This record gives sequence, C-alpha cells and structure tokens, in this order.
Amino acid sequence: MPIPILMPALSPTMETGNLVKWHVAEGDEVAAGDVIAEIETDKATMEVEAVDEGIIGKILVPAGTNGVSVNSQIALLLEEDEDKSVISESGAPEISAAGEVSEPPAPPPDSPPVAPDPIPAISETAENSNAAPEKANRIFVSPLARRIAAEKGLDLSQIKGSGPHGRIVKADVEHAQPASSPAIEAPPAMAPSDIAALYAPGSFTEEPLNSMRATIARRLTEAKRDVPHYYLSIDCRL
Repeated sequence: MPIPILMPALSPTMETGNLVKWHVAEGDEVAAGDVIAEIETDKATMEVEAVDEGIIGKILVPAGTNGVSVNSQIALLLEEDEDKSVISESGAPEISAAGEVSEPPAPPPDSPPVAPDPIPAISETAENSNAAPEKANRIFVSPLARRIAAEKGLDLSQIKGSGPHGRIVKADVEHAQPASSPAIEAPPAMAPSDIAALYAPGSFTEEPLNSMRATIARRLTEAKRDVPHYYLSIDCRL
C-alpha cells in the first residue's frame, strides 16, 4: 500500500504552508533523510526530508501551491515491491489545499525608447530681449530696508520707494503694512472615475504576500482587535 507523504507542521503555530519546490520527481528513489521538498512556513523556508525509503509514486501537490493544510497528503511513496498501478487502482486521495498554484506576474511589454524632444537653439537676440524685462522688473532697495521687510513679511514689489530713482529705503518699509494673505482653497475632491483610473489594470504590479508577511498582518490585526487598549496623554509646557 502506498505510504502517504504529509504536509509537516514545521512550527508550533503553523496551520498551512506553501510548497515552494520539489527536489524529486515521480519515479525517483529516495532514502530516509533525503531532501524531497522545500516548504515555506510563517517564519522561514525549510527543507523536508523523507522519513522512509522507496520510490516517489505520485506528486499530489505541485510546486508553487500556497495554503496547503498541515497533515494533508502532498505525495505518495511506493515500497520497493509495489508498482505504480497500485495508485491508479486505489485512487489518489483528495488534497486539502486552500491555495492555488502561484504564477509569477507577467513582465510588462517592452516599450520602444522615446527620443527626447530637440532643444531649440536660443538666439542672441532672444537672450537680449529676455534680459530687458528682467532689468525693468528689478526692485531697488537698500540692504537695511530689505532686512526689515523680511522680518515684517512685506512684499517689496507692493512698496513704492521714496529714495533716489524709486529706491526703497528704511522709512518706506517702516510705514508699510503687510498685505493680508489670501485664503487658501482646499483642492477639489477627486471624482470616483479619477480614483479608479489610478488602479487601472496594467498600471501596477501586484506582489503576493509570503507566509511571513501574511502572519505579521494577521497578528497585528488580532493584537488591535482582541487586546484591550487604553491611551495616556500628558501636556508639557516648554
């Protein structure tokens, strides 16, 4: 009679595991202590050894299957005097696996490189024409008046200078009043269609959680949900 190979409990808290890789194939001979598979638990990926000697008659759970329950059959081991027809006659038992075979995400199609737009040449005439408005918009202000304006939060472009050639001096900024800042409007709310466009198929890559990350998420949820919480606060005068 075929010997069932079960999903082992590799940690005290393990309920399910992911069958990452098979090191043997159907028809291979194994001895006790040979590594036959790699199992991913909620803490690490560990190797599974054969406990009996024989021939791998049938692999019931393919590599890459997630959420295989502990103590469920993952393969059948034939003894030396048994034939593979024994498995077909007795029928393969059902597998208690909660997950499906995980497939790596398909890589996005390679897009052809886009040539950068040519940078237009800037003529000397254009440079001179741009320099003229900059000189016209220059604000003449004394260093002391500039420092006082910065301390009071004044906009120098809104102050009319009384010094030579319209230069802003100390007296101008001392008598100036800071302009009232305009009210900041809240940005408009995004429409549901705009939010859905951010998660359109193909615009992101979904990475499945491994067993360790899934366990961390489950434990954090249980700690917040099941453990009573209370919060303390204190006011400090600095």
